[in-house]
Order: sequence, then structure tokens, then C-alpha cells
Amino acid sequence: MTIDDFSLNRRTAVVGAGALAVAATLTACGSSASESAPAAPADPGAPAGALAKVADVPVGGGVIVGDTVVTQPTAGNFVGLSSTCTHAGCKVATVAKGTINCPCHGSRFGLDGAVRGGPANEPLAAKPVRVEGDSIVPA
Repeated sequence: MTIDDFSLNRRTAVVGAGALAVAATLTACGSSASESAPAAPADPGAPAGALAKVADVPVGGGVIVGDTVVTQPTAGNFVGLSSTCTHAGCKVATVAKGTINCPCHGSRFGLDGAVRGGPANEPLAAKPVRVEGDSIVPA
């Protein structure tokens, strides 16, 4: 075996490994079934289908879990909303400073889903939730 043979084989191996990494990444990104499913709670004692722990949803704020936004406008009052912006169908990205924020065109929604800033002109759709133990679950 010559040095040229080794270089060719090494190059082939590196290129092949890169192609496998790209294929694995694309396969993982293409899994739409898990994108909208709520994350399984880490606590094995949590109810099936739990969206979040009560303690993880701050008063005056919220969390985004899959296709649901869970907010707590006032202490003990939990609200479930769709994470799909009513303007162009983008997924809202953050809950900050008392609003739910869409990154696509800048729409902002109150913690109750009401429009606080356009271009959206319809509120976020309600998704009923309830507290079960120390978890928030779909109602």
C-alpha cells in the first residue's frame, strides 16, 4: 500500500462518514410525529399526557410545549392556547414580558391569547387545560 492509497481511502472514509451524519440529521429532523407531541414529564408519577409541572409555569408568564402554550396570568389560573399564530400559521416562539411572541411577523398575544400587537387580528385558539396533582394536563 502506498501513501496515495492511504490518502484516497482516508478521504473516502471521511466523505462517507459526513454523508452518514447528514443522513442521520435529516432523518431526525423529518420526524413530524414527535414535533407536536408533548414532552413526557420527567416525573414517573406525573399523569399521562402531562404538559408541564405547575412549578414550571411562572405567574405572569408561560411555557410552550409542542402545539400548546400554557400560561399562568395570575397565581393558580392556568390557560392553554394553541401555539399556532393566527396571522400566517407560524409557531409562536417565546413567552416573555407578559406576551406570547411570534417570530415570523411580530404578532404578540396576551397570556389569555388576545391580540396585543399585529399583524394578527384573531386571538390564539383556546386549548382547555386543568391541574391534576402538581401537573398541567389537557382537559
